[in-house]
Amino acid sequence: LIPSLMASALNVLQKPVDVTLGQHLAAAVRLTRQHFVQALFTLVCLPHEAFFSLDAVLRSVWRMLITHTQLLEWNPSGDSDRDSRTDFVGSCRTMWIAPFMAAAAVITLAASRPAALAVAVPILGLWFTAPAIAWWISRPLARRRERLSADQILFLRKLSRKTWAFFETFVGPDDHWLPPDNYQEHPTSVIAHRTSPTNMGLALLANLSAYDFGTISAGKLVERTAKALHTMEGLERHRGHFYNWYDTRSLKPLPPLYISSVDSGNLAGHLLTLRPGLLALPDHKILGPRLFEGLSDTLRIATEAAAAAPAGVASGAHAPAQLAQLQQDLESATRSQPTTLMALRLCLDQLAASAAVVVAGVEAYDADPESQLRWWARAFAGQCRDALDELTFFTPWAELLSSENNLGDFPDLDEIPTLRELAALEVKLLPAIDHRRSSAVTSAESAWLGELQRLITAASQHAGARIAAIKGLALLCDALSRMEYDFLFDKTRHLLAIGYNVGENRRDSSYYDLLASEARFSCFVAIAQGQLPQESWFALGRLLTTAGGEPILLSWSGSMFEYLMPLLVMPTYEHTLLDQTCKAAVARQIEYGKIRDVPWGISECGYNAIDVHLNYQYRAFGVPGLGLKRGLAEDLVIAPYASALALMVAPEEACLNLERLAAEG
Repeated sequence: LIPSLMASALNVLQKPVDVTLGQHLAAAVRLTRQHFVQALFTLVCLPHEAFFSLDAVLRSVWRMLITHTQLLEWNPSGDSDRDSRTDFVGSCRTMWIAPFMAAAAVITLAASRPAALAVAVPILGLWFTAPAIAWWISRPLARRRERLSADQILFLRKLSRKTWAFFETFVGPDDHWLPPDNYQEHPTSVIAHRTSPTNMGLALLANLSAYDFGTISAGKLVERTAKALHTMEGLERHRGHFYNWYDTRSLKPLPPLYISSVDSGNLAGHLLTLRPGLLALPDHKILGPRLFEGLSDTLRIATEAAAAAPAGVASGAHAPAQLAQLQQDLESATRSQPTTLMALRLCLDQLAASAAVVVAGVEAYDADPESQLRWWARAFAGQCRDALDELTFFTPWAELLSSENNLGDFPDLDEIPTLRELAALEVKLLPAIDHRRSSAVTSAESAWLGELQRLITAASQHAGARIAAIKGLALLCDALSRMEYDFLFDKTRHLLAIGYNVGENRRDSSYYDLLASEARFSCFVAIAQGQLPQESWFALGRLLTTAGGEPILLSWSGSMFEYLMPLLVMPTYEHTLLDQTCKAAVARQIEYGKIRDVPWGISECGYNAIDVHLNYQYRAFGVPGLGLKRGLAEDLVIAPYASALALMVAPEEACLNLERLAAEG
């Protein structure tokens, strides 16, 4: 214990200059506890270590002084790990000497000095259980699986669908398929027709997420992505970098012409994330099971809107009853999951027809252009039409399946194909159809087979064109993600500057120097692209504080955005400093919310201060104790998106907080 005591005392006396006394003492207590636990474990393993060392000494002496053989015997650690067992039995075989010595000592003391047993039993007990202790602490750390209830999952899916409604509504031809920075409803309705590289990157990933949720088809994903990327390709840039702000209507960069290191890194990383998502599309079924999940999300929101609509409107349009019937039909389709083309086509036809009836009824009784019921009923009908259009475009022969002609020779035609399968269908089936056509009994059968040939050829060409378009978009993603960083990088500090003023040809004199910031993503991406040396990652500052007794990296403003935004697309590894930091940051946010008796989740966001044009202002907010910035406790602004980010770290707590925010309006 003496080495542990000395190390602990020395640690208490060596207080770093940049750490407060309270933080230093808390860290010293934790370190002292670790030292004593390590000393106790050393005592537990003492017989095994002594036996192991004695065996090595005796073997060495015997071989060097007597046999002079096997002097170069060496057992690589890899072979040792591979050959050894890691279960309880293996631990007992390896450390058998400890319980053996404990038992021998008990027998010896019982026979010679029984009075000494009372003193020796605690230590002998540790030795006897040494194999079990070693096995127990050597088990892999089990990750606790977060469990969300079915209702919580539905809540989050509806929240995701409502979030997509922003992109569905505002990201369109009026803004050249670029996302407006924001939309505010009060005190006056305003669309901010400007966008940034981060906005563009997140909007592209929003398209991909909407596809993953089943809200849009692959065709709609490719269409929206293509329009956005082609617009971006035509924007004015500087050495590959997009400017900090663009007018989404004129597509001109907004003054001052400025390059933001963080924005550029965000966009590059998002483009590189989008690329494999696009390249995976050819191997997905043209309409998969997620289609019905996406339809269900929209229908649930429409049903809630009907319940909240004025009684006369909802009852007059018969919306509640019709939506309830639609919900039953959709739940039945979701459970049965149509596996054939014919069944899928029939199901979508029925849903689209029912949706059209609902929309017609709602529009007849609800003239309010701001009606949520109208909007969501139309959205559901639009999703049904989108799915039907996709199915018709790629499987135009589906209508022929209802004819009396025998398709027994072509069972593949009733399967739901992938794009890649469709592209190969022409080569696969046309020879068989030609053979069947040559032996056709009637002219009607021959004509039917000829039409089938034509439709299969068209579908294969459509699939080939879609695959080519996807590959082209993937190449464009790669091209747009390539930017030069040398004019932003300080080779002496190994750090990225905050940005670069193009109009003045001047690099900022300040740098991103904290690992706990969104800038780490830019650094990570640039290193991955070979634009920056790996030293730049290790040059990022790692100032530590404590939160809830756990070490955590300090950020500048203590916002959720700084800690968690990179996790959207950046890999994370359990039990690392960054992983611990993200978890501790969320825990501190939760704790601070309880202290202030408000829902938690503080980050940079718009807040209740307006300019002369009645536009809300925007700045960074954070939690005291997590940021270097002064005055963090002076303001209290809760940003709901902060809880959405926290879903990646603490899904149960974040979902409960989002439900609380929704309940409080």
